Formats: sequence, structure tokens, C-alpha cells
Amino acid sequence: MKTDTIAAIATAMSNSGIGIIRVSGEEAVSIVNKIYHSKGGRKSLSDYETHTIHYGFIYDGEEMIDEVMVALMLAPKSYTTEDTVEINCHGGVLVMNRILETVLKNGARMAEPGEFTKRAFLNGRIDLSKAEAVIDMIHSKNEFALKSSVKQLKGSVSSIIKELREKIIYEIAFIESALDDPEHISLDGYYDELSVKIEELLVRLKKLLDSADNGRLLKEGISTVIVGKPNAGKSSLLNLLVGEEKAIVTDIAGTTRDVLEEHIRMHGIGLNIIDTAGIRSTEDVVEKIGVQKAKKYALDADLIIYVVDSSVPLDESDEEILSLISGKKAIILLNKTDLEPVVTEDILREKVDSYREIQIIKTSTKENTGIDIFENTIKDMFFQGEIESNDEVMITNMRHKEAISDAYQSIFMVKQSIETGMPEDFLSIDLMSAYTSLGYIIGEEVGEDLVNEIFSKFCMGK
Repeated sequence: MKTDTIAAIATAMSNSGIGIIRVSGEEAVSIVNKIYHSKGGRKSLSDYETHTIHYGFIYDGEEMIDEVMVALMLAPKSYTTEDTVEINCHGGVLVMNRILETVLKNGARMAEPGEFTKRAFLNGRIDLSKAEAVIDMIHSKNEFALKSSVKQLKGSVSSIIKELREKIIYEIAFIESALDDPEHISLDGYYDELSVKIEELLVRLKKLLDSADNGRLLKEGISTVIVGKPNAGKSSLLNLLVGEEKAIVTDIAGTTRDVLEEHIRMHGIGLNIIDTAGIRSTEDVVEKIGVQKAKKYALDADLIIYVVDSSVPLDESDEEILSLISGKKAIILLNKTDLEPVVTEDILREKVDSYREIQIIKTSTKENTGIDIFENTIKDMFFQGEIESNDEVMITNMRHKEAISDAYQSIFMVKQSIETGMPEDFLSIDLMSAYTSLGYIIGEEVGEDLVNEIFSKFCMGK
């Protein structure tokens, strides 16, 4: 493990009121002490107690760079558990870079992305799930994602994982002890006792797995694709949802030829919306590429919004779109209801009755009607009307989901071994596999390559 002293700018690289240069490692205090001058003279930072803030100036040789506040946090009571100094300076990009350069010149090295948090993990201050919560918090796109990250940082996920691992390792230890010392530890009736415990583990793991899909959608947003024939009102819908003119809207069919992507929030729901080219047969090479893209995005979407122009009869293009949304979560917006209708809800209902989870809503993007029903329909489709975070643990990290899924499969194999009367050592092998899989989540069973990959996604000063 590296113990040298690292430094980086911990705030955004833009002009702002305050910037922070973070320094951490064995030589953090002595390095900053070389360039820091207190207001009353050159007093050493080593003379101060931990968790104190001091007013002074940063110098590069004889040149004063900036007026600063220096925060002193000594080991082990710091973010990294190492001596840490944070220089709070004026937030100009030039000023921050000058101070960082001066710190590096005096003995520190540039921190790698996420290295401060990586050191916190390697030094045992936080486990891997808490470390990942830090980056999730930084990248939060909505209130739920932020609250979920805060809960995970406090240990909501690691606590339940550690509890499950304790239960599993107890059974492993009991089996191994009984096999080593059968004279004093009996396994009579143990299969019945273990069977009850295995069922409890399966229920709890399944509950965590079931939370993962909703967790991903609430954290990352619902991947949403708008499809329909040209001039059905797709771009008007996008503009209405975004609240500004993002897409060009004309009476000319085929105006949208490429995809437009926007992220919006609707009462706590995040939608990653893609507006696509109108789906129809065309000889226009560019438009044809747009149509193919529309079909591809629709196949991968969490939700398809099919916009139908109610003033125009259905045709072969509509039939193609209806087959495209078959088996998908979809909402049909019967648009332009302010005009004389040709297509009715009953006509559409006859065509989609065999499709699961497809809702039909009357809308008019011109008069802004039906949008509230549309928003509530999304809540019901994905979150059963509830989108608020509660005290239950929700899995939002796909790496965690995979590890829990592997653990579930191993525990299920234990159940099967009990039912078929397999020898005890078979039980121990699968229990250990489940124990190891859950260990991946909190970082007790991970290799250096995975650790490096996770922290490489962090920003430089974190």
C-alpha cells in the first residue's frame, strides 16, 4: 500500500468563491508547512491541534500566492486516516493550480483519480460499498439517488451484508467442527435446522434482488424512447416534457432525422428520453438511418412512448410499431385529441389487448392535456405509485446485484443438497461460495484489479 503524500484540487475546476487543495500522507503537514505563513509570522502547523482551521498565506518562495484558511486533520481522525491538510483558497482556476503546483514542488505527488477514497478503503475506514456510495452521491441525478447514496454511506448495505455473512460463516464453522470432531459435535437433526435457516436466507436475498431493478431506475433514470409515425407529435411531446424548444417542430413530416437525448425529472422520476425519427418506409438515405436507429433504441428501452396522431388513420407503419412494442412496457399517447378523431381509444385497445402492460392515454401536446395522467401512469407501471425512499435497503449498484445473485444461487444449491441428502461437506462448499460472493460487495473478497477499476471512475480530488 502506498504511503507517500498525495495532493489534488478537491473542488470543481471552474471559477468560484472557494477552492480546496487536499493533501494527505505522512508528510502532508511538513509539506504544507513549507509554504504556509500564519498572519502573525511563520508559525509551524505542527504546533496546532488536530481539527483546527488557521488563517494565513501561501507562498512560493518569496512570492505570496493567496490568502487562505488551512484545515488541519491529523491521523487517524481524517477521511483517509492519514495526516490531511486542506488549503481553502480563492476559487480561481489559476490560483488553485498555482497552489497545487507549489505543493507538488515541495514533495507531494499528484493524486490518482479516487485515491483519497481508495486510501480510506485500504486503511479500513470504509468498506467498498461505502466507497462506491461516495461516487454515487457525486453523480446523483435526483433526490432519491442522493438519499440512497447517503444511506449506503452510513452503512445500510454493508450492515445487512455483514449480518448475512455472519449467519453463513456460523453454519460453515459448525459443519467443519462437526466433521473434525464427530465424537463431541453431532449433526443429528441438523439438516432440518439448517433448512429453516436456508429458507430465511433465500427470502432475504430475494428481497434485495427484487429491489435492484427499481433501485437502478430510480438512481439512473428510466430509459425512455419516443416512437411514432412522422408528424405524430413526438418532438412536441419532448419539448413539452423538457420545458423548452429542444426539438425542431414543423408541419413537414420527417423533420426529426436523428435521435435527440434529454434527461428530465417528473415529480422525482428521472426519464432519460430519446426522441427518434418517425417510423415509416422511406427512400431518403438519411431518414432511413434515423428509422433504423429508432427501432434499435426501442428494443433496449425500459419504456416506449408510442405517439399516435388520432386525426390520421392507422397504416402499415403503425402495425410495425405495434409489433415493436409487443412484450415491452409501453404507453400509447393518443395525441392531437383537439382535432376531429379518426383513431379512437377503442380501435387501439382492440389491437393491444393481447399485449401486457400497455396503457393508452388521450393527450394534446398543443393544449397540454393528459400529461398529468401520463406521469402518474409511469409511477404505477414502475413503482406501484410509490417513488419515495423508505427505511428498507434498496440495491442500486449493479455490481452488488450480481454478487447477491451469485450468493442466492449458491444458497439455493445448499437447499437442493439438503433435499437430496448430500454429504455435509457439499453444504459447506456452497455456503462458502455464498459467503465469498457477498464479500465482494464490501471489499473483503476482491482483487486489486477490481479495486483499481472502481476507484478509477472517481474524480481526481476525491
